Amino acid sequence: MAEKTASELLREQLSYKRKNGRLYSDESIVNAADSYCDGYKVFLDKAKTEREAAKAAMEMAKAAGFTEFEHGKKYSAGDRVFFNNRGKTVAFAVIGKQPVENGVNITAAHIDSPRLDLKPNPLYEDTDIALFKTHYYGGIKKYQWATIPMSLHGVVVKRDGSETQVNIGENEGDPQFVITDLLPHLAASQMSRKPGEIIKGEELNILVGSLPFKSDSGSELVKLNIMKILNEKYGIVERDFLTAELEAVPAMKVSDIGFDRSMIGGYGHDDRVCAYPALEAIFEIDGTPEYTALTVLTDKEETGSDGNTGLCSSYLKYFIADLARAEGLMGRDVLSKSKCLSADVNAAFDPTFASVLDKMNASYINKGIVVTKYTGARGKSGTSDASAEFVGEVARIFDSNNVNWQLGELGKVDEGGGGTVAKYIANLDVDVVDVGVPVLSMHAPYEVVSKLDVYMAKKAFLKFFEKC
Repeated sequence: MAEKTASELLREQLSYKRKNGRLYSDESIVNAADSYCDGYKVFLDKAKTEREAAKAAMEMAKAAGFTEFEHGKKYSAGDRVFFNNRGKTVAFAVIGKQPVENGVNITAAHIDSPRLDLKPNPLYEDTDIALFKTHYYGGIKKYQWATIPMSLHGVVVKRDGSETQVNIGENEGDPQFVITDLLPHLAASQMSRKPGEIIKGEELNILVGSLPFKSDSGSELVKLNIMKILNEKYGIVERDFLTAELEAVPAMKVSDIGFDRSMIGGYGHDDRVCAYPALEAIFEIDGTPEYTALTVLTDKEETGSDGNTGLCSSYLKYFIADLARAEGLMGRDVLSKSKCLSADVNAAFDPTFASVLDKMNASYINKGIVVTKYTGARGKSGTSDASAEFVGEVARIFDSNNVNWQLGELGKVDEGGGGTVAKYIANLDVDVVDVGVPVLSMHAPYEVVSKLDVYMAKKAFLKFFEKC
């Protein structure tokens, strides 16, 4: 092998180049990523709504030795607890050796995803066809949600206060649902619409039935037959829709993607692909961490993080305040010294749609976890913009522990962008930066991620807990 030239040596010393995970890692890492992602795929299929994700996470936590948090109880180093906020948000903590006055280390991911919610009065009949009216949740391309198989998930609170869990379309033999679309030959007028209106919001109506109740008289007999079926199966009447949370989500199962099986396709990678590694990382903490470790799985990120289960709420601040109070401290004494990885995804570079991304500053699949210093849109609107000091600290942890990582933006400056929970945690006086998995087809009903990146996410979060 020829000796390297002076310029080659200097380039190695001074230049920065992102590394493809397959070239960066030996076969054992590739195999470990494959094995690790088997568990993630099971989780993703099982947890298609925020309620289901929270429930699955708490079941996993109990199996890992976590107990439910008790207000007023003083916990000791090594104790493992979780706090359940209304069945939609969960915080998990491993108490560290250091008093919480020295700060806590937080990973925060959201478990809600874009979807279609049923309207409060959803069921109607038109020309012997029964449909559900919907209201889309989060940022979607509406046309992507037509002509795909869908399932129905959620909870119905009946007049007597009892609750009924609904999950139709996921199990073998279940019926599924669909939003219809026009035949291309008849769609000349439709295709002249603006892209955002090819399918309008009020056209996102879900087909749920076509057989009438067998009767010689009466109107809306198909609707009546649907209500008869729902009443027999779930004991609900039409009024119960008013007090229900029902979500329509893609029914497709998670699958390996590509001849090389290097990627995973599925619904809800944004942001369960970060939630699962953040959860697994806190479970895998060996013994007692130096500083208290905290993983937060939150709700409502896709609609702005408002509400009592979103991070604009005070539940995280109050939970940390409870930990502080047990040590005779104020919550603010803890928050100002705390550090956080906002575990949220980034848009991976797609060569088919390269024009909206800056190649030099985009994130790429297989090149590791993405550190996103700032998100927001155009003039960095709606971002916390992490400090150089904290980004440098995180980078040193990753570099010294063989975590493959990259720095990335969300898109070109004038193309727009999106926010994460980072700014809401930063508003609590916490050092925070976005760290997450790059995703292809983000916010689509079927998104794609790299197995190597998912594995690196878990490794990154674990090393943050152990080394920060």
